[in-house]
Amino acid sequence: MLNVTIDSTAQKNGSSDRGRNRSRLVAELASSPSAVREAQSLRHDVFKAEYGVVFDSGDGLDHDDFDRWCRHLLVRDQESGQVVATTRLMTRYHAARAGRFYSELEFDLSGLLQHLEGSILEIGRTCVHSDYRSGGAIATLWTALAELLMEEEHQFLMGCASIPLHDGGVQYEAIMRRLREQHWSDESLRVQPLLSVQTSVSPAEVVPMMPPLLRTYMRMGATICGEGCWDPAFNCADVFVLLDVARLDQRYAQRFMGRSVASCSVSA
Repeated sequence: MLNVTIDSTAQKNGSSDRGRNRSRLVAELASSPSAVREAQSLRHDVFKAEYGVVFDSGDGLDHDDFDRWCRHLLVRDQESGQVVATTRLMTRYHAARAGRFYSELEFDLSGLLQHLEGSILEIGRTCVHSDYRSGGAIATLWTALAELLMEEEHQFLMGCASIPLHDGGVQYEAIMRRLREQHWSDESLRVQPLLSVQTSVSPAEVVPMMPPLLRTYMRMGATICGEGCWDPAFNCADVFVLLDVARLDQRYAQRFMGRSVASCSVSA
């Protein structure tokens, strides 16, 4: 089982900035139903608090049919035992068993999947506890992802990144303008949203504020494969992101792979 451990300063529940403690964060693949439920509980709490998502189940968990076909990557605070970040992983093999990739709920990927040759790792339902966003938990999560990409020899990483629409789409339009200018994919890699985002704003003077996950993707050298898809449950726009691992920005390759080798303990 993958095990990546990083010493990191992380703010704990109820602590002030001055009272931050140094915690040991460990990344692991969920190996039991109870660990998967911990990831689902974190997803439920984060999505409800930040996007106002209304869950029908009433069990305090965010779960769907894809969960049983995915592996779940967790970041755990070893001091408290709490899961503080998670994402779930799906390959072509598991997508075939599930019937489709998770992203295909929002995008037509048929042209893209025919074009891509090689192994694909899709990530989804990514979230980080609000008290652990100073960098340590995100770095631990991405270091573990980098380990998996290299160890399992995946050629592509793909998934969706969300842009909130609570401002009526002002930031969405500003961000999309920047993405079209600097991070747009080749035509052959374009995907089609199943539900278009409709806005009527003109953000000419608005400074785009990239959400953390999307910003990380862009810094790694990923591309955006077309226009966003509206997610009414989250009131956000999702954009489809593709990273060719062979084109991973060298600064990030060194940061994640170098850090995982020098500062982390990794076991199988």
